[in-house]
Amino acid sequence: MTTRKLYAHDPGAGAWEVPASGAARFNWDYDSGRDRLLALYQKGKDKQWDSVKRIDWDLEVDPYDPLGVPDENMTIYGSPYWDRMGEAERRDMRRHFASWQFSQFLHGEQGAMVCAARIVESVPDLDAKFYSATQTMDEARHAEIYSRFLREKIGMLYPINDNLQSLLGDTLRDSRWDMPYLGMQVLIEGLALAAFGMLRDTTDKPLPRQILTYVMQDEARHVAFGRMALRDYYKELTDAELREREEFVIEGCYLMRDRLRGDEVLTDFGIPAKDARELSEQAEYLRLFRKLLFSRIVPCVKDIGLWGERLQRAYVDMGVFEMGDTSLDLLMAQDEEIAEAYDAERFAAEEAARTAEVAETIKEGEEAAQG
Repeated sequence: MTTRKLYAHDPGAGAWEVPASGAARFNWDYDSGRDRLLALYQKGKDKQWDSVKRIDWDLEVDPYDPLGVPDENMTIYGSPYWDRMGEAERRDMRRHFASWQFSQFLHGEQGAMVCAARIVESVPDLDAKFYSATQTMDEARHAEIYSRFLREKIGMLYPINDNLQSLLGDTLRDSRWDMPYLGMQVLIEGLALAAFGMLRDTTDKPLPRQILTYVMQDEARHVAFGRMALRDYYKELTDAELREREEFVIEGCYLMRDRLRGDEVLTDFGIPAKDARELSEQAEYLRLFRKLLFSRIVPCVKDIGLWGERLQRAYVDMGVFEMGDTSLDLLMAQDEEIAEAYDAERFAAEEAARTAEVAETIKEGEEAAQG
């Protein structure tokens, strides 16, 4: 069955084509490279994994409660619209919201795959080409995972959100080689990491927790890559060139903040668009969620050298300025540790189960022999 039949809305006819600009760059110096980036490239090679083997796809998922999100976290909880809903309609809304959220993850991962491939083509340094080639494979794996989860476990997809599509288009149309880094590695990847982390730490459902944990292990490397490459390059730019990039970051952050409303889900349930916007703005959980989404991006932007007065004012307006002092290195180390601990816990439990099964088989054989 074609995926198109699973969409809650028509995703549009044909492929989305973004006109490409900028130069493809070759580098004939095969010996030089930054030690930090080459070490990250080695780590990228070492940490490749197969989603078919590492993830337990046999785990059952209730499509009407795939994430175990409490009702209090629903945008319209406590409103007259919620009160008028029966349990069947509430279950259906849970499915739609999960589908919408993971669909945006999926579309973002495809965008990340295309941007990583663009970086391979356009970045002038060979060490960066090496690493972004491994990232392209990572992003392909992530798109594969989210697609499978949506198709097989939820059975529904949503089209790409307009604001996410707008940011992706702006990132890919820009001819400057650093813009795929800034748009994808810093903005979209940073915000996605925060969203993944919030869900990873709150869901009690094993399959989505596995997916989010393992994807975050990869994404931590990707953000580190963007920081390394851009920090070095932005030291060479003029104040005017830095301000241009800050304007791009400001616009992108407002777009991404607005992207996470999910108003299209509410309108699917007959709620007028104006009421949907107001409910999204008033929802306490969404306010906290939107704020935490910037926990990765604000310190990253500050770290790479984009911290002009106008950008700082924008972050004050968003209520996230203080996140500039967050330790990204600590957050990334935690993502790695959580994935490794989760693997150890999973495989220890599986080994214990196998040991118990073997012991039981031996016992039954001994009893049969004695009988």
